[in-house]
Amino acid sequence: MESSFVVEGMTCQHCAASVSEEISEIGGVTDVKVDVDSGAVVVTSDGAIDGDTVARAVEEAGYRLAA
Repeated sequence: MESSFVVEGMTCQHCAASVSEEISEIGGVTDVKVDVDSGAVVVTSDGAIDGDTVARAVEEAGYRLAA
């Protein structure tokens, strides 16, 4: 299952790596693709992923989901 999000504030590959690492720690997540330029994040998982859980992981990395 794929879920798409937009993250604000990323400016480099280090930012993308931080976001990807935090989201990857969510149970059931099998892949995370991050595009720094657009802020797009595509999360592939075994099942549905709660948006609030993703938001907390993104905040842990120091960024936030776009409203």
